[in-house]
Amino acid sequence: MPTLMKVPVTTGRGEWQAVAPDVLIVSLGTTAGLRTADDALLGSLQRAGASGSLRRIAVPARLPPTLALQDFLLAQRARAAVTDARAVIYSTTTAALLWPRPGAIRFDALSAANRPGRHGVWQRPLERRRLASASLLVPWSDGALKEGPPVATPSLVVPVPVEPGAPGGTRDLAALTYGANPSKKGLDRVLAAWAMARREGETLVVLGGPRVDAPGVRWQPLASPAEWRALLRRARVYATAPRREDYGLAQLEALAEGCRLVTTAAPGPYAALPLARALDPRLVTDHLVVAVRAALDDPLPDYAERAADALGPWRPEAVDALVKDRLLPLLLD
Repeated sequence: MPTLMKVPVTTGRGEWQAVAPDVLIVSLGTTAGLRTADDALLGSLQRAGASGSLRRIAVPARLPPTLALQDFLLAQRARAAVTDARAVIYSTTTAALLWPRPGAIRFDALSAANRPGRHGVWQRPLERRRLASASLLVPWSDGALKEGPPVATPSLVVPVPVEPGAPGGTRDLAALTYGANPSKKGLDRVLAAWAMARREGETLVVLGGPRVDAPGVRWQPLASPAEWRALLRRARVYATAPRREDYGLAQLEALAEGCRLVTTAAPGPYAALPLARALDPRLVTDHLVVAVRAALDDPLPDYAERAADALGPWRPEAVDALVKDRLLPLLLD
């Protein structure tokens, strides 16, 4: 018998009832970006008038050594997290692989693209079947949808909202980069470029990941979301060199806070990449040393203002309207 969950009724009186929610989000929450995206979607659904609930699986401290085994364990736990609801959103295709009932699938990237070879030996064929039998596909970006096989399943792109930046602030940091998942994010390439590009007195802050000890580099542990945005407001440049980028939420937040984005033209559904190219193509290149110096020494004067305008579709109010007017009717129809 399905487990009923306590969810707030929509009377506005703050009452609670043991009833099945309109929408259940089954969340892996294996990265900060996924947790942020799932929390934001739940908030949008609730502001649209739906009763919503989010069930985030418990991720073990030590995962199996291969991606194929990791995904199997996570998919099992996602299956066990499904309870009764009018509609279920599986957050990532991994969460949907062993589903007990069809539902909508929300994803930033697909196994078809980020699980090559033996890493996706069982996930890719099953993912194709899940995409074809889902009630709705809800990718974070157009690029994420295009990486998959063509299917007849209806789809709606719903981006992860990005709060506008705070005005003012002193740009006392030359550059900032994200150190977690260092190989995929290309931390080694950023550090090598910074060693050649930096000048006396300039500091690159590396946030999270392995501790870094190098001239002109300051490492610090991962910060809270508020502390992260405060660091972005202090940085003149956000530098990254991903080998593949599934979305690039950190880059979008950097643009929102007025940082100049220096990046390689990474493959993947890199949502911030076309924005970065339009804002200043000099800063999107494999020649990071040249790009870093251009961003620090010769910044375009209206870069931050144009970035804020370009981020209009990512503003929370725009995403809320999309969820209310289009996503919720598709989920509950």
